[in-house]
Amino acid sequence: MKIIDPKNVSTGEFHSYMLGAIAPRPIAFASTVDKEGNVNLSPFSFFNAFGSNPPVVVFSPARRVRDNSTKHTLENVHEVSEVVINIVNYKMVEQMSLASTEYDKGVNEFLKAGFTEVKSELVKPPRVAEAPVAFECKVLQVLPVGEGGGAANLVICEILLAHIDENILDTQGKIDPFKLDPVARMGGDWYCRASGESLFEIPKPLRTKGIGVDNIPAGIRDSVVLTGNNLGRLGNVEKLPTGEEVEEFAHKPELQEIRTRFQNDQESYLFHLHQLAQEYILQGDVDGAWKVLLQH
Repeated sequence: MKIIDPKNVSTGEFHSYMLGAIAPRPIAFASTVDKEGNVNLSPFSFFNAFGSNPPVVVFSPARRVRDNSTKHTLENVHEVSEVVINIVNYKMVEQMSLASTEYDKGVNEFLKAGFTEVKSELVKPPRVAEAPVAFECKVLQVLPVGEGGGAANLVICEILLAHIDENILDTQGKIDPFKLDPVARMGGDWYCRASGESLFEIPKPLRTKGIGVDNIPAGIRDSVVLTGNNLGRLGNVEKLPTGEEVEEFAHKPELQEIRTRFQNDQESYLFHLHQLAQEYILQGDVDGAWKVLLQH
């Protein structure tokens, strides 16, 4: 492992490592106004949700690394403690990137990037009509952390009102990640699109507490086939199948075929057994995978 002490490299160099490693990062496309009512729109990938009662989000318009200057967004929230956090999807990512240009103060990035202003209900800054989700927020606190270039300014916001495009909802009224099609920031010029095969589901750990990887038999836990992810899924069961269930499962044709082919080669038998179990795991049948693995 390469070990890097932030104090021994430049801020810019460590900044690059951080943003390359801490990824993907959601994007807060923040619209603000100054005390004269001039609108600013700018994206920030130092952003996330931090509570739901009250609903709180935090983003950070950090000081510029190159010259320690502050951003118009930060200046605006000090003057008018309100912001709209617009969520960015793939349809608008190029325009969002254009809005990150460091235009002069007073220039409206809505116009420069071709976005449509929509009057907010409860706050002064407008929201982005093209955004699939927009949160009207009041700024609770601006917390500076440091004074040098790259120093964070944590803008802690309470969501007062949410606007959600009904076209991104599923039949249960929840946000469908495939319809949302969000994007996130990586390091450098790279972005990430959360759609298609990039999306996958993992069942939450059992509230009754799974057996855990430590209780998986060593011969399975030390498998040369099963990955850490596979073991994590296997450990998320409350109990193992009974001996009767395992014996009944032994009559499956694919198990009989493996048993016949490798009856004189125990190492190959276990290897193919674990491969078959892995297929069951990938199909979401963890119970079936356990019934395969517990064959003798």
